[in-house]
This record gives sequence, C-alpha cells and structure tokens, in this order.
Amino acid sequence: MASREGVPDRRYFRTPATAPGPSGPQMLRAIRFINRDPLGFLQSMDRRYGSVVQFPIPSPPSYLVSEPDAVRRVLVSHNRSYDKDTIQYRSLSLVTGEGLLSTSGERWREQRRIVQPAFHRDSLDAIGRNAAQAADDLVARWGDISRGAVIDMDEAMMRAALEVVGRSLLGTDFSRDADRLARATLHALEVVVARARVPITPPGWLPTPGSRRLSAAVSELDAAVADMIAARSASAPGGDMLQLLLNAMDGPDGIDAREVRDEIVSFMVAGHETVASALMWAWWLVAGAPDVMEALATEADRVLADGTPSFDDLERLPMARAVFNEAMRLYPPVWLVTRRALHADVLGGREIPQGALVIMTPYVVQRDPRYWDRPEAFDPTRFLEARGRSAEDLATFWPFGLGPRMCVGRDFAYVEGVLSLATLARRVHVERLPGQLPPRPQAGVTLRPRGSLPLLVRSRRGSPAR
Repeated sequence: MASREGVPDRRYFRTPATAPGPSGPQMLRAIRFINRDPLGFLQSMDRRYGSVVQFPIPSPPSYLVSEPDAVRRVLVSHNRSYDKDTIQYRSLSLVTGEGLLSTSGERWREQRRIVQPAFHRDSLDAIGRNAAQAADDLVARWGDISRGAVIDMDEAMMRAALEVVGRSLLGTDFSRDADRLARATLHALEVVVARARVPITPPGWLPTPGSRRLSAAVSELDAAVADMIAARSASAPGGDMLQLLLNAMDGPDGIDAREVRDEIVSFMVAGHETVASALMWAWWLVAGAPDVMEALATEADRVLADGTPSFDDLERLPMARAVFNEAMRLYPPVWLVTRRALHADVLGGREIPQGALVIMTPYVVQRDPRYWDRPEAFDPTRFLEARGRSAEDLATFWPFGLGPRMCVGRDFAYVEGVLSLATLARRVHVERLPGQLPPRPQAGVTLRPRGSLPLLVRSRRGSPAR
C-alpha cells in the first residue's frame, strides 16, 4: 500500500481540516487528471491518503469515504442522519424530477411504498420472458451472423434493456422507439453530468447548447410517458408499476400527474441504463475469456433447454450470476453515491462536520487489494465462493447500494441481467476484435465506454431456433 500523508495545510480550508487529503494547489495541478480519468483520480486519493480523504473544497466540506465500516454507517446503520440533497442528485432531478431516485425522507418512503409491489415475486416471473424476447429480437435484427458480424454491444444492450423495462414495468412495447428513447436518455444524462462537474452553471432558462439538448431530450421522454398513459387509459388495467402509479392518483395517496411522470422517467432512466451498462461490460469481459464464454453457454444449454427462462432459473444459473456480479464489481453501473451529513459524525475515526458532502464509490472499494485478491482480474469464480457471496454484508461489494436506500429494482436487475446473459449465450459466441484495446470507462451517471463497444458476434453451432 502507498504511504499515508498527514492532514493538509489548513490555509486551503475555510472549515477545519479533519482528515488527510490534497492541498488546494495539488488539486489545481490535478485538474487535467480529474477530467481525463475521475475513477483513477479517486483511486489514487484513497491509496495515497487513506480511506477517509478531505478535499480542499470550501463549501461544503467534502470527503471521499471508502472504509467499509464507514460506508455501512452512512448507508445502513445511520442512514437517517444523511440525505440526498447533493449536487449529484439535484442535477439528476433535472431529468427525473422528484422521483424515487432523487428524493429523501418521508416523500421517498411514500414513493417506495407505492412502487414496491411492482417488484414482488409474481411480477418478477414475467421478466424472464421479456428478457428472452428482447434477446431474440436482437438476434433477429442482426440477421445472418453465422460467419460473424461486428456488433456495437453498448447500443445493443441499451436497446434490449429499455425494451425489458417497457414491457415489464410499464406494459409498453418500446421496440419501435427504443433507439430514439435510448438516445434521448443518454443526451439528457450527458448534460446532467456536465452540470454536476462544475461549481457554477448557467440558469436553466438561458438557451445554451447544453440546456437546449436537455430540453429536447426531456421533451422526448415526456412525450413517451404521455403516450403510455393515454394507451393505458384506453385499455384494461394492468398489474405493473404504471398501473400502481395511476391507481395512486385516485387513491388515498393522492399523487398528481407530475409525480407519475417523475416516477416513470426515473425508472426509464435507472431501470435500463444501469442494467445495460452491467451487461455491456459483462460481454466485453466474457469476450476476452473463452473458458468463461464456454462455461456460460454450457450452463445455459443445460438449464434453459426446456423453454423460456423464468425466475426459478435464477438459482440454477450460478455461472451467469457470477459473471454478472464480477462485471458489476469491476464496472459498477452506479459508480458514485453521495450523501449530505445532517449532523456532525465520525467516519473511519475522522470528524465529519454537519452539512459535509460524503462521496462514496464502489469502484474504489471493489478494486481494493485489501478486500479482493487480484482485484483488477476478471474472475467470476470468486462469486461462486462463500467469500464472494458475503462481500455485500461486509460493504466491499455494493453495486446496488446498501441499506434502506438500496435500489428497489435490485431483484429486477438480477433477473434481467442473469437471464439475458444466459439466453444470449445459448445463441451466440462473442469475441474481441484482433488487437482491440480495452475501452476506457466514461464516468457519467453510469459507467459506459467512450464511443461504441464493437465486438465480434457469431451464431453458435446448434444454437436453439426460436
């Protein structure tokens, strides 16, 4: 481990320095590094200064916290002492509004109570069918790939994941509009990330290129929500999340149309972007590990030979689940979690003042050699062992968060991710292109590659016909 440095020069802080970290001039010299590789920068801070790092930011006092017990304290045992009133979530709310992703306190608890039934066991059973359908649709669009074809796996997984969310949660077939809505989502989130990275941004009403892009993208998403609500009003009631929200408008909860819109957009954004990111990275990793590709396909052939995958198959696909977990360990879709301290606290032995910004990232913890053997290596078998499965309990593996604010769609994501991997593994073989360099992850709202992610995809011999 690298050496730990002492508490930085207090001249660069308006509030007392309570933890080690870089000085103001050091941060200024690192600006290019931060902009080029924010993930690498945060890793370097943890390795240089320790598991609680204070940045020379005058307001609010800002700390990078990667000590597992401290992370668990913030997200689990003392979660009510921290809220989501941070620049990260305020920026995200420009797209999602006051949906489940960005709210806190009693409002969040009421929203979660409304949507929770959409993720119960009966609802999860349909996801396997929808994931298989989305995979079949992908293969059909690819046409004859018996000799191999170069496929942008980033675009493919974004489209497939959006279709699964549409069918499973919203009772809507996005197959014709998936590309358009996926682009709108990405454009909106790019503006959100740009705003979150600078301390001062122009007001939203000013017609800058960014605000125009954001406005156009949000309009696309709003129109999609209006269309699905109108279609549902003209059809029989369903049992999905859309129906739960519409019922809540007429029930004792009394939510309004704007709240329905915000929840739907939140799940359109989070429900497909995160799973798509995990699946895309999983295929990149598998494409470079022929033995894992073969094990994944062999398991899928054995377990799914009888027909359409279901929720019950999840436990019978340990390799597919291990691949999904290992992809999220190396490339956690939600790579950054922030909280505001409502009260003064102590994290990792360091005093945290009231109002402080606490920055936590599973990317740093999940690649830390103190907690993982060969942390940079792709090794799904680590999740076939007890140590890998218990990592979440130790707060060293938390791609969906921890505690009460853990992602409400975690089980949805596992069913979709694992069954999508298994279904496609039965149909296609995936390889990297000759001489292909590892893509650099772009740290936006989720982790995605810069540009596209082309991979060589060909039909498996004897793959099942649909």
